[in-house]
Amino acid sequence: MVTYGLPIVATLIAWWFSTGAILYLDGLPRATFRWSLAGATLALLAAFWGLAATAGDTSVAGAYLAVFSALVVWGWNELAFLLGYVAGPTREPCAPGLRGFARFKAATRAILHHELALLASLAVIALLTADGANLFGLATFALLFAMRLSTKLNIYLGVPNTTVEFLPAHLGYLKSYFRQRPMNLLFPLSVTAATLLSAWLVHSVVRADDPFAITGFVLLATFAVLGLVEHWFLVLPLPVAELWAWGLRSRDEAAPADPAPVRSPAPLPSATGLATPRAVPPPTLVA
Repeated sequence: MVTYGLPIVATLIAWWFSTGAILYLDGLPRATFRWSLAGATLALLAAFWGLAATAGDTSVAGAYLAVFSALVVWGWNELAFLLGYVAGPTREPCAPGLRGFARFKAATRAILHHELALLASLAVIALLTADGANLFGLATFALLFAMRLSTKLNIYLGVPNTTVEFLPAHLGYLKSYFRQRPMNLLFPLSVTAATLLSAWLVHSVVRADDPFAITGFVLLATFAVLGLVEHWFLVLPLPVAELWAWGLRSRDEAAPADPAPVRSPAPLPSATGLATPRAVPPPTLVA
């Protein structure tokens, strides 16, 4: 049971804690943002080292380190986005009356730098693990990216729960690009694809015949199932924010000292995610 249960528990804890920690940090006074990002950047460099060091490591420890190093890289992107450092060239609400491709183009510009940062991170991970036997870190980041992209598209097209409570005040303009609708045509396809992917990864766990592969696939399958759950959070009437009430508490504590909504902390936003925050959306995903 430890072989299967421990990776599941570790993933659940990482998903829940990392989401809450990111929410807590982006709710602190704006003066703390540079220090939060600086600390996260040190963790990012350590994570890149971990991915490179485990590229040829086919031990159980290697599988854990590769996957959670990828999660740290994902977390850096989410934090940089939610703090407002890496978002997009557009920092204004959606213009009234925009429809069709014009609205999609404006929405893309609002998060373009974040998407490019995610693609760049994926490319770096691919380079660090090229020709290695341990590709679970690369697979984890690619999985989180695909799940988050699907979530963002569904929020753009319209879902009942846009989870705007996860969005910090300085990114409040992004709410204008969301739609609140009972359903959109993409959602059933997204849920079906996520379900099939989760089932395939669970099947891969069953077929795996060594501890390294079992551990890696259990970790991946758990992240996939969490991504599927996060999709259902968009349509089911559940108090999702209660899962991370402790992370959101910093916004109430900081309100008296930092009452006014601000724009980006730097001249010119990084999963949600295993997740993320799921307004834009949670890690994981993490949230």
